Amino acid sequence: MKLQNLQKIVVFRALQIGDMLCAIPAIRALHNACPNAEITLIGLPWAKMLVERFPEYFQSLIPFPGFPGFPEQPVDYLAFPDFLKKVQNENFDLALQMHGSGLISNPLVDLFAAKNIAGFYTKNNFCPNKDLFVEYPGNVHEIYRHLRLIEALGITAYTTDLEFPITDKDTEDFEKAALPVRTNEYVIIHPGSRGVSRQWSPENFAAVGDYCYENGLQVVITGTKDEMPIVENVKRYMKYEPIIAAGKTSLGAVAVLIKNATALVSNCTGVSHIAAALKTKSIVISLDGEPDRWGPLNRSLHTTIDWTTDADINKVRSELKSLLFSSFRV
Repeated sequence: MKLQNLQKIVVFRALQIGDMLCAIPAIRALHNACPNAEITLIGLPWAKMLVERFPEYFQSLIPFPGFPGFPEQPVDYLAFPDFLKKVQNENFDLALQMHGSGLISNPLVDLFAAKNIAGFYTKNNFCPNKDLFVEYPGNVHEIYRHLRLIEALGITAYTTDLEFPITDKDTEDFEKAALPVRTNEYVIIHPGSRGVSRQWSPENFAAVGDYCYENGLQVVITGTKDEMPIVENVKRYMKYEPIIAAGKTSLGAVAVLIKNATALVSNCTGVSHIAAALKTKSIVISLDGEPDRWGPLNRSLHTTIDWTTDADINKVRSELKSLLFSSFRV
């Protein structure tokens, strides 16, 4: 397979925002190596926003209707035959399986009928093409995992920087929210996550929020409308009055808020990757047991604390003080 001959590439990665942002360095390297190729993403319906945000890297989205064994969304069995026919009719030159180890996704991507297939596999399980597939690497950061796949295609020029472009619409949404914040004088607390098991307690977030207030910083709590109960719990436990942005902002407006913040304190979720992309300092509380896989790579700007092995709120305060030493009046 010659990279210069690739005209149509499809990437299968039907996951959430944080997972997608960690794959951007690999997609960027792929685009740079094949600048004339049209890259299509097969992703969850929400990823239409992602494709619009990265028009240089993705030219189109084919919404994924789900498949048995994938937990991200219910399967639309009636839509699947039309989805598969559409993908097969595209006659892609290359299909990239970037959705997990390949145990379930490799047989699916094989059905795309692309001329070439590359991706991850595990020993003793189905692998469509050993020449273009990489054994799924464990104990490696998610960014590096996908760059290893890109290397298997012969692409060695890449960087690990994340990206999250701010658009004019994001700025408009932020201004419409009319939040009473002062640029570079507030800390964002983002207590929500998709899994309850990965949520730090509201009491701990509240303690960090009070600490920030006591050191002269505003506190802004972000989240979706669905996350309002945990947001209200954090507010209830705080001694000081935070600014509630949850439910009032689009994802793009939250990105603007993060860009202009002194720091972000969050669980290991999509917003932590947005902070990494925008180079906003952060404290990431990891409760999934995989801090080295998902924590931001830049340790001078970001601190990841594995709460499963080091559950000490005083350490969080200390790390925050150290990270923001020049901003705190201590």
